This record gives sequence, C-alpha cells and structure tokens, in this order.
Amino acid sequence: MNISSNSVVALTYELHTTNEEGQQVFVEKADEQNPLVFLYGVGMMLPKFEEHLTGLKTGDEYSFELSAADGYGELDPGAFADLPKSMFTEAGGEVPAVGDVIPLQDNQGNQFRAGVTAVHDETVAVDLNHPMAGKNLMFAGTILNVREATQDELAHGHAHGADGHSGH
Repeated sequence: MNISSNSVVALTYELHTTNEEGQQVFVEKADEQNPLVFLYGVGMMLPKFEEHLTGLKTGDEYSFELSAADGYGELDPGAFADLPKSMFTEAGGEVPAVGDVIPLQDNQGNQFRAGVTAVHDETVAVDLNHPMAGKNLMFAGTILNVREATQDELAHGHAHGADGHSGH
C-alpha cells in the first residue's frame, strides 16, 4: 500500500539542521523500536513533510530537506517578550535560567512554550518562536509500515499505534 490520505504510516527518521557555521547538527530521531506513527493527511504533520512521503510504501527510504518557511517558519523578530520576574516568584516558584523552556498560556487559554534568552533584574526575556523556526530541516529514514486507518482512528483523528490496537 502506498502512502495516501487516511493511511497510517510508521517510519524511522533522523532530523538534522544546520548551525550558524553551516555545519549539520543532529536534532532527534525515531528508530525501529520507537517509530513515528501518524495518521497521514489530517494535519498532524508539517504539510511539506507529508508531501515528500506521498506515494511511498513499506521499505522505501527517503531523504529530503524542508526550508524554514516550509518547516516551522522564519524567525519572527517580534516574537520576543520581557516577562516580569514576579510572574514566576509570586506562587513560590523559581526564576527560570537562560536556556530553559517554559510553559506559557495566552489570554485565550492557548498553551505554548518559550525559551528563556536572558534574566534581568526585574524581567525574564523569552523567545516565543518555535525552537526550529528559522532552520532548514533535513529528514532521512525508512517507511516501516503503511496500512489503512481503522474507523476508530478516522473518527478520533489520530493513529492508534503501528498495528491500530494501541489506542484509548
């Protein structure tokens, strides 16, 4: 079976990006013991990632690069904020350190993460961009399995494991 809408895909991948010097940097991987399993075509994955997998079948190998624009977008220079330190200390919490990733919530209840870029006397500076924003993404891996989605998976909008039985 070839990868198409409403199929469940299990695959391995290695993800690399490049640093400021143009050298490849390993980011993460999914191997045969812990593959990435997803319902294809329902918006769970980056659209261009899925586009590159369209038509592949079990055993096929793939390798492609997504531009920053096709991945998590370009860096938004306006997506930085200074948060008051009191926001962290009022409830007895600790001020986060540079490099920490902290959970935040906007006024509409949407949850997201921000990276701490600096800690000042009264504020904590955070980057609200996705950690992979502004970076090209290089994927390489193998398609382990392609199967039709079950009715439960289609109704729930996500895969229930490589075999369809690891659901809830």
